Amino acid sequence: MTDTRALRDAFGCFATGITIVTSFDADRDPIGFTANSFTSVSLDPPLLLVCPGKFTASLPCIRTAGVFGVNVLASDQRDVSERFARPGADRFADANWVKAESGVLLLEGACANFACSTMMEVDAGDHMVLIGRIDSFRSAEERDPLLYLRGRYV
Repeated sequence: MTDTRALRDAFGCFATGITIVTSFDADRDPIGFTANSFTSVSLDPPLLLVCPGKFTASLPCIRTAGVFGVNVLASDQRDVSERFARPGADRFADANWVKAESGVLLLEGACANFACSTMMEVDAGDHMVLIGRIDSFRSAEERDPLLYLRGRYV
């Protein structure tokens, strides 16, 4: 049996950026969650992946919508990260959002935004790997990313 606390601590040695993954429900109301399991996959075709937990409340909505947004948070957006990590919070309050052509919300002021169509799902233990085809993106190279290391913001 693996010591999950020790394994989590070992994974925590790798600094990650923090993203907000967005989509919408059947009523087209916005949904989203905080994720740090995010990476580029391919330039041609343009693909990325995120790994939500299987029990993430937003996952069924993303599956139904077939589209999602990934917002790479900037260093001054810690409050947004914390709000999206809290259950029951009005996650989309107190921030400026714009709609991508697909209808997913993208956060103004983020380091980068990606609007994606779900291309593939892979079952991966207690998480799902969502591979998205990037339909559009934008980046703000002058913005520093919000980072997470060893269980805290850096």
